[in-house]
Amino acid sequence: MSSALSDAPTAPRDIAARFHGVAVPASPFLTERRITRLNSGRYEREEVSGALAVVRPEDRVLELGAGIGAVGAAIALNTGAEAVLAFEANPDLVPAARALYAANGLEDRVTVRHAALGAGPDRPESATFRAGKSSLSGHVASGLVPRDADRRGDVPVEEFEAVAAAFRPTVLLMDIVGGEIDLLPHIDLSRFRAVVVEFHPGAYGQEGVKACKSALKRAGLAKRSDLSTRLVWTCERTTPDAGRPEDSPRPEGGWSDSLQVLDGAVVVPPDTISEMRFHAGVLTAEGAPCPEAATWRGVRRITAPPKPPATPPESLPGTWLWGGLLYAHFGHFLVESVTRLWALDHLPEPVEGIVFYAKFDAETEGPRDFHGAFLHQLVTDLPIRIVSRPTEVARLVVPGQAFGLGSAIRGTERFRAAFARFGADTAPEGPEKLYVSRAGLGPNRGGLLFESRLEERLAAEGYEIFRPERHDLQTQIARYKAARRIVAAEGSALHLYAFCGDPGQKVAIVVRRMSKSTHHIRTHIEAFAGAEVTLADAIGRAWVPEGRAPTHMTMAEIDFPRLGATLEEAGFVSGGDTWAPVTEDEARAFIMAKRLWRRRGYHPKRSRSPAAPIAD
Repeated sequence: MSSALSDAPTAPRDIAARFHGVAVPASPFLTERRITRLNSGRYEREEVSGALAVVRPEDRVLELGAGIGAVGAAIALNTGAEAVLAFEANPDLVPAARALYAANGLEDRVTVRHAALGAGPDRPESATFRAGKSSLSGHVASGLVPRDADRRGDVPVEEFEAVAAAFRPTVLLMDIVGGEIDLLPHIDLSRFRAVVVEFHPGAYGQEGVKACKSALKRAGLAKRSDLSTRLVWTCERTTPDAGRPEDSPRPEGGWSDSLQVLDGAVVVPPDTISEMRFHAGVLTAEGAPCPEAATWRGVRRITAPPKPPATPPESLPGTWLWGGLLYAHFGHFLVESVTRLWALDHLPEPVEGIVFYAKFDAETEGPRDFHGAFLHQLVTDLPIRIVSRPTEVARLVVPGQAFGLGSAIRGTERFRAAFARFGADTAPEGPEKLYVSRAGLGPNRGGLLFESRLEERLAAEGYEIFRPERHDLQTQIARYKAARRIVAAEGSALHLYAFCGDPGQKVAIVVRRMSKSTHHIRTHIEAFAGAEVTLADAIGRAWVPEGRAPTHMTMAEIDFPRLGATLEEAGFVSGGDTWAPVTEDEARAFIMAKRLWRRRGYHPKRSRSPAAPIAD
């Protein structure tokens, strides 16, 4: 047990440079000139500036040419990108990049592979890599050699499309010393929302540069003139009509605020399920997919266009409002199933109810009690109809998705206006100080180690300890509306609070996981409730299951002195400096007592700061 439960390695002490907040460990690849450029922010300046401007927290970044890892780490650290997958052909640089990721606590979000990527039927299984005398230069493509090449080695070549299908990237970064000519004209760029690429005319001439730029333009990726130079382009997908249904929903509106009525539309539930993407949605009477009916999660469309039903569909008479994907999970319901309910204020004609489909068979049995209770708080008692087989609806009102994860968490103006009445008929009832706990949910859903100790300390400060899962929706809303000071363990309850809170409240979120979800919650609260939010980031260590990166199952070990100081400074408690820390023996005893080690191999992982705020 002692070896498996040992602490995660600490960061290297010998830090040679700082680059956009990234600690760069000393290595043989860092010359004095390179250290100076890193410290001044001039290292790969154009590429980094472009990436920092276009990468969002919900993005998955594919980086070709990791080098020492500084660029990918800077992007992950400063944008909060969901994941970065880097490829590096030089085998000498891969250990340096991994050490840099570990030194900054980023190894759960940033990974690097020793490989090159190829495309097309003539892709070789391996290629010769020629390294330059500058250590960081090198090339794998078309037999082209850098002027200072002096070393050779074999590098595996992976299929670009296979990597892209598995990783699901939304942003592409490319600095591969000429290799771009072998990829850009030959790969499917439609999956990328943004591309940052450095061109190398010394490797393939101006005609090669033109071929690369033409490939980007054909794919609908337009150069950002404010971020691009002659040799480094930052491109984003064009949206000439201020938001097309082929683009992700945005709080500025566009197609998210659209409303259309379809006669004889067919609602098609999922046929086969994969975790991230499945075929489902709405077909018009002519059999064409209705793109406005798709479901998006951040910049990813998680529903592929529905397939025509193999058998005649069932019939549903009357006029119905399209609701989309209905989740039985409370948190997912709050941010992914209510996204079209703004249309209740803009219906062109009365409707019979709201029609949804469910993702899993167990969710098709009927709506949960909280589904109806939520609609009641929106001052509507329309029935919910869950479609489990392809169904032709006589008339279907299809609103755009005006809310959701990613930047859409702010909601469009129409969506926020519709939800301004949420909970209006529920009177505030409860104390002015409230702690929203997760202690009753159990460790299988992740949580805070020693949350009961936190409850004791907050109770001594006059806080009511509130476990929302024990109460109906109306009671939860009444408590949230009454409280002036709310401390809450990060979780779904705060999404409900966001819909009914007010600007006179102060909220402290006790961070329990290293995830962009924290900032989704904060942004949701700020955009809807207008309350002042404090992120109490006081994770001493994150205990994670063996072989897993930090997820929703992470158990956060509270750094009590740090948490107390944060809450005291923000005005939530007094005497925070007296909060004693958890000892090493106490932490390990807790893990063993809860059988988390025996069942899932929980082990400690050094903490890092949560993801950066959501970018527009």
